[in-house]
This record gives sequence, C-alpha cells and structure tokens, in this order.
Amino acid sequence: MSAVRCNSEGRQLVCRVVASLLLTLAALGRGASTVATAEPAAMIDLDGPIAPAMSRYIERAILDAQSRHSPLIILRMDTPGGLDTSMRDIIKTILASPVPVVTYVAPPGARAASAGTYILYASHIAAMAPGTNLGAATPISIGGESPDAPGNPIAPATAPASSPAAKSPAASPAPTTASERKAVNDAVAYIRSLAQLRGRNAEWGESAVRGAASLSAEDALAQHVIDVVANDVPDLLRRLDGRTVRIAEHELVLHTANLAVNRIGPDWRQRLLIVLTHPTIAYGLLLIGIYGLLLEGYNPGAVLPGVVGALSLLLALYAFELLAVNFAGVALVALGAGLIVLEFFMPAFGSLGIGGLIAFVIGSIILFDNPAQGLRVALPLIAGFSIAGALIIAAITWLAARSRRRPVATGAEAMMGGLVEVVSHARDHCVVRYGGELWNAHASVALHVGQRARIIRVTGLTLWIEPVL
Repeated sequence: MSAVRCNSEGRQLVCRVVASLLLTLAALGRGASTVATAEPAAMIDLDGPIAPAMSRYIERAILDAQSRHSPLIILRMDTPGGLDTSMRDIIKTILASPVPVVTYVAPPGARAASAGTYILYASHIAAMAPGTNLGAATPISIGGESPDAPGNPIAPATAPASSPAAKSPAASPAPTTASERKAVNDAVAYIRSLAQLRGRNAEWGESAVRGAASLSAEDALAQHVIDVVANDVPDLLRRLDGRTVRIAEHELVLHTANLAVNRIGPDWRQRLLIVLTHPTIAYGLLLIGIYGLLLEGYNPGAVLPGVVGALSLLLALYAFELLAVNFAGVALVALGAGLIVLEFFMPAFGSLGIGGLIAFVIGSIILFDNPAQGLRVALPLIAGFSIAGALIIAAITWLAARSRRRPVATGAEAMMGGLVEVVSHARDHCVVRYGGELWNAHASVALHVGQRARIIRVTGLTLWIEPVL
C-alpha cells in the first residue's frame, strides 16, 4: 500500500478501508490454506503383548509421525502387559516426543494391564473407552511368582477403588524375597514419577503396583487416573479440542475437532518379528530349541534337529529379550553362514543349507533395528544374498541327489555289464583284458582271440562272460 498516495482525508479513509479488506482477505486465504494442508493425526495400534518387536514398531511409528509433522499421536492400546525393558523403551520415546501422545484404551472390552498402565501414565493425555479397564501392574518375573509366605494374606486384585485395599498400599502383601522387593519398589518409584510428571493419581498408581489393583474407565476418570472417557476416535478428538498439554517447557493448545486420522501400521518385517516374539510362539521356540539340541546330542550326525534347535533357541532368546536385537542378529547371521558353509562338506541334502538360509535372512532382518538413527539393512541387499544362497543350496542338493542315483563305481558290482577283450581262447576257459588287467574267465561258448564279451557274473577272481552279439 506504500504505492498508494492519499492526499485528502477522504482518500486516506478509502485507502485504510481498502487496505483492511486486503489484509482480511489475505488472512482468510492463509487460514483456508492451513486448514486444507493440515497434517492428519497419526494413530498407532498397540494390540497384544509388549515385546521387543512391538516396542520397536511403536518407537518407529512415533518417530515417523514426528517426521510427518503430525499434530497429534493417538496410541490405541489393548494389551495384557509385557516385558519391562520393552515397556520402558516405549515410555522413553513418549517422554521425548515433541508431539502430544494420547494413549487411548480401546475398543470397548480392551485393557491396559500391567505394562500398559505405565504407558498410560506416561502419556500426555490418558483416555479410555467405556467398558475398558487398567491396572494389575505388579511386576512378575518371567519364571513366575514364588509361593506366598505363610500367614501373608493377599488383597483381591479386583478390590473396589473405594476399599482400603485399593487405596492403601499397606494393605497389599509384602514381597517375600529381596529381588521381589527391589522389583516392586523400583516399579512403584517409576509409576509415581510418571504420575507426578503428568499430574495423575500417584497413590492409586502405587496401589496398582503393590496390590495389583484395577479400575474401570469411569472409576479411573473419577480418581484422576485418566483425563478422558470417549466412545470412539472421533468422539475422542472432539473431547480433546481446546485442551492444553505441556510439551517440555511449553504449553500447547490442541485443535482436534475436525482433524483427520492416518493409521501407521507395522510393515512386513515388524509383523514377522511381532509374531515371533509373541509369548506363546517364544515359549514354543524355546522348547523346540532345547529338544532339538538334545536330539542332536543323542544322535550325532542327524544334523536337522541340531539346525532347527539352534535356530529356534536363538529366536527364543531374542523374543525373551535375553539377547539384545543386534547380538541376536549377529548370532543368527553367523549361524546361517556357518551352516551354509557346512553344506559344502557334509552330505546333509539341503537340511544344513535351508536352515542356514533361514537363520541368515532372519538375522539380517533384525541385525540393525535403531528407530532413532534409521539404521537398517537394505531389503534388496538381503534379498539378493538370500536368492544367491538359495541357488547355491539348490545346486548342491541337486548334485548330491544325482550322485545318489549313479551306479556304484567300485567293487564287483561296478564290473557287472562291463566289456572285456579275449586274449587267449579255449572252449570254456580263457584269459580276457578288463580295464588294463588280465582276468581268468569262463564262457558258455567258445570264443576267439580279439572277440569282445560282456561280464555277467564275478566269482572271486574269475569272470563269467558271454559274447556280445
């Protein structure tokens, strides 16, 4: 507007009106553009036990949502719990997220038990659908609980929220061993720190750890354990609109009334690892690994039980998170390469090579798995090496099978049907040349020198021959 010259008061008034209209239209245009190009909220499904593969998927999905500049991350959860280390990895990612994370226990009938309760406490906003529950957050070792001490009564895990058992941690049974006390006290301190960070009910969180207390969605809202009860995702977005959340040292007002939602699902690699690390599958792999190695020990040279046992045991150790992902990947790649090399020297007819190829592929998939740094082995590279290895194994197996079908190359059996040349003749006795050697031979008819005959039987050092017609 600096180019417009206004000399009189009337012109100045007109100029001001025109300038105001232009600025208003520009602001409306910018606002319309912002609404049209606004990024959708990201929704991530935590459905099932919390294991290493699940935590890697959640971490990667949160980082992916951040890179897309999503205004909100909805973590829709239905879990019975899981491993402590995997749970803490997810919580660290949530606490470090510059984007608000809403953990939503849904659909109706879902639960946020055990490790899910900690994740709910750590989120910027905690929400539940009607008919869901949370709690029962007492830490339990993989081997199970030890028997309770005599005379140590246990408060019911589903005690009502208003009862002393649900409110007072003192009513809960005391841990019986030093390791149990350490685990419980560590978990209590952890959930209390999360509750204080997010302004939630720390006393009930402690009772969920010490006494395995549980709450329904409505009771959790009444006791300030969660922030929202919503019927579905659209209802959740409507209820969150206008709320203020604290991100680091800043406060952020949410505008979610008309926000679209984009689901970030696991890729094929993450789906495979989630299946392998399911507790039932992991337990089965552990048993297969143990019995496979036992069978190989009782039957040395059987090969197949040992290969299957070693592969299953390494996968089970990864699933139980006893091996870090990188160590498990290195071990599987090394096992696979070793088995493929052994296929060249042992007549295993493909069992070593196929087992090695499977170990190599799975090990390559989990070898690099760092969502923060984006480290990963390129899939085409893994596929190329795998196809090359499969072709080599197929060629070795074909050569071994073809050699089995060949006739015996040594001994008397190898001489059957062979051709000889008569050196000296007689009616029923003669000397023949076979393979550069002279043999005594018997024939049913008289043969002449230089005639060719066929071996039909070998008895000791004597050949039985017949003339070639």
